[in-house]
Amino acid sequence: MDPAPLRALTLRHLQCFSVLVQEGHFGRAAQRLSITQPALSNAIKQMERLLGAPLLERTTHRLALTPLGAEVLERTDFVVNTVDQALRDIRNVVVRGRAHVRIGVIPSAGRQVAAAVAAFEARQPGAVSVEWADAPSTELVERLRGGQLDVAVAAITEAPEGLACTDLFRDPLVLLVHRDHPLAAARSASWKALGSERLALFESGSMPALGGPARAQFGEGGPQPLRVRYAETLHALARSRLALGLMPRLYTVALHDPELRVVPLRQPKIERRVVLLRRPEPLRSAAARALAEFLGERLTALAARRRVAAPAA
Repeated sequence: MDPAPLRALTLRHLQCFSVLVQEGHFGRAAQRLSITQPALSNAIKQMERLLGAPLLERTTHRLALTPLGAEVLERTDFVVNTVDQALRDIRNVVVRGRAHVRIGVIPSAGRQVAAAVAAFEARQPGAVSVEWADAPSTELVERLRGGQLDVAVAAITEAPEGLACTDLFRDPLVLLVHRDHPLAAARSASWKALGSERLALFESGSMPALGGPARAQFGEGGPQPLRVRYAETLHALARSRLALGLMPRLYTVALHDPELRVVPLRQPKIERRVVLLRRPEPLRSAAARALAEFLGERLTALAARRRVAAPAA
């Protein structure tokens, strides 16, 4: 395709397309964009004419993306989000004299990441203004790709395509049991020792990817594991002896419950990778780059110190 016609595309075209898909309705999108509905319709038609193919399938009840529209939307959202962030950067530099950085983090690593950011700010006071987003790893990856985040600390099993990935540390699965359970006093437990116990684990985040190798250890004929969304629910099931909790160790770092015990799982040891993710292109400011580098160094060093201090299993 000759790229010359595409040069006639404007940021306004891209904004119209992005907002229309978000709203799924011409009237609501036009209102949000502060333009008339005919003007929005014309902008979409102009964009389709310049691309030479339809982006949307229109029916009386809904709008649906064409295959091309889905591909274009991914890149459109990135451009729109990047421009919006650049304008916020300019405002922050002009008004506050500091760069703006958007950090995503899985909830289980929030404590470590917040401590690292605080240490960075202590070294470089006022250098950055940080915006936080906590979400499951899958959502953080999509937001990075869409230009809504600058960096993210996430848990993965394989490096996401198209993103730069720095390994920070490994986070093994552990067992959460009531203090009266026979395994509570054990230094570690094998998967076979679980027998026919019912397990409870998270339904989202990194656990679905880890669920395959974990399920392989449950044995034939055992009860299906319970799927929960929140750590509090998993804790409650273990505390009430309705199930044994299966979760990444990071979730237990701040756990102070006299009714519960954390037991390492061995044979085999199943782990998730906790990584620092960002888009491959350079970050927008020197301060943002410095913060990303500091996060990687700080969290990797913290994990190394914990490995040295941990007693042998």
